[in-house]
Amino acid sequence: MLKLCGFALSNYYNKVKLALLEKGVAFEEELVWADRSPALLARSPLGKIPFIETEAGSLCESQVIMEYIEQAYPQQPLLPADPYAAAKVRELITFMELHLELVARELYPKAFFGGALSEESQARVQKLLKRNIAAFTKMAKFSPYIAGNEFTIADCAAFVHLPLIGIATKAVFGEDMMAGLPVRDYARMIGERPTAQRVNADRKANQELAAQRKPAS
Repeated sequence: MLKLCGFALSNYYNKVKLALLEKGVAFEEELVWADRSPALLARSPLGKIPFIETEAGSLCESQVIMEYIEQAYPQQPLLPADPYAAAKVRELITFMELHLELVARELYPKAFFGGALSEESQARVQKLLKRNIAAFTKMAKFSPYIAGNEFTIADCAAFVHLPLIGIATKAVFGEDMMAGLPVRDYARMIGERPTAQRVNADRKANQELAAQRKPAS
């Protein structure tokens, strides 16, 4: 059976988990903290999560995992059959993760963990996000799903990434930079799905578990 390894505080872990649940794929979960231990590095070359273990071997990088799942488990497809429509779904995911989430990720230490971030870095991130969100506004459909009228793997990414970006920008800049898009209504709609409810419940439980962990001495 396929095994999903990582922890449920990770939006990338939850992206893969939501896809597996939506497709009805049987899988096990293994709690693995990103501690860069030799044991982890033996399973994931950069010590990153999530990674999966299959009968053929392991795979890392969440989008590679998503593509594998689509091919290995064709039931309940989350990619359109039309090549162009499928490419547009992939385009949305790449844009969200490269130009939105990865940029906003620089804010997370300050937004969520009380870390420091220089004013120069904050200004740079804010400028990039303003430009990139404006571009994303031209791409995202929200009709009702992120790529159109069908739930796709782009929704698995959008559901875990977009609200997080809004929370982080609100915490650091005092402004939810995603507020110009219907992210709240969209997240509420996706959140009504039983699969998303499980993802959210498991994330909250993992958050409590993470809070109980003691820093390594």
